[in-house]
Amino acid sequence: MTHVARLTTALVAAAALVITVPSTAQASAVGSTPVRTFEYTVGGMTMKVPTGCMFTHIIRGGGRKITYQNAGVDCAFVGALSSGFCNWRIDFTYADTRNKTYRTSRGRTHSECKIDPMRSNSPQTLPRYGKACAHLAVNGVRRVSQCHHITK
Repeated sequence: MTHVARLTTALVAAAALVITVPSTAQASAVGSTPVRTFEYTVGGMTMKVPTGCMFTHIIRGGGRKITYQNAGVDCAFVGALSSGFCNWRIDFTYADTRNKTYRTSRGRTHSECKIDPMRSNSPQTLPRYGKACAHLAVNGVRRVSQCHHITK
């Protein structure tokens, strides 16, 4: 084996060692759910949300500790041309492994119409494993949810 070949082999082995060193456990989850077409009435006007919108929920953290959480709607194609979502609110809920909700972070209701409603929640440590969910309510009716399991 030549000197260059030995050096290359040593560098590859060292790089593999660096890559396999365990670090602090971090987890992140991103999930999207389509927003189904629906109609609702605001001030006597009928509003229609067409297809083409996705509700996305993002969580970052490790174990029961959530360092970042955000949920919002992205619309494309025909959905992007609509008047959006009026009287909207995004809630975050937390449930244990038996699916019993033990905490709700209710968002503020926004009276304006918005094509891309979004909300972030503050970092927190959950008391139990289970699941974290985000829910979009429009005009007081829950329209779409997206959940992530929080496990050991």
